[in-house]
Amino acid sequence: MMDRLPHEKGFHVSWDQLHRDARALAWRLDGTPWRAVVAVTRGGLVPAMIVARELDIRTIDTISIRSYKGVGNEAGQGQLEVLKQPDAELMGDGEGILVVDDLVDSGRTLELIHQMYPKAHLATVYAKPKGKPMVKSYVTEVSQDTWIFFPWDMALQYVQPFRGDD
Repeated sequence: MMDRLPHEKGFHVSWDQLHRDARALAWRLDGTPWRAVVAVTRGGLVPAMIVARELDIRTIDTISIRSYKGVGNEAGQGQLEVLKQPDAELMGDGEGILVVDDLVDSGRTLELIHQMYPKAHLATVYAKPKGKPMVKSYVTEVSQDTWIFFPWDMALQYVQPFRGDD
């Protein structure tokens, strides 16, 4: 068994894959008369735009919550900090509001959003086991120790094979 850093068990998501998965999320959410989509910034911006387009939802807002700090081995979740809230009149208690994020990991961010807007529907494209209870809809589950590399985090470059040298 090889010793690896947590981010070395990676799931690389291309722009095409993210688009397909966000459309699949929209299909699961179709049929409900949503009043608005709220994107959790920053990771939820792209999936929320795709979901809103697919479901023909024109009212879109954002909620900005900072939880991750640092980069690489120094990254980790810190104290949650709400940087920007969506329009209070639009949100109310969340009834008819679809909140979209790219990923639920520990569930802390979505737990805070649920406390703020208890009737909102929380949806993510990807879900890890610890955070899955906080989300009502998702497309793909990945293991807790998998690091998801989103297309906005990557550049085109050579990558060493998982096993072997060539």
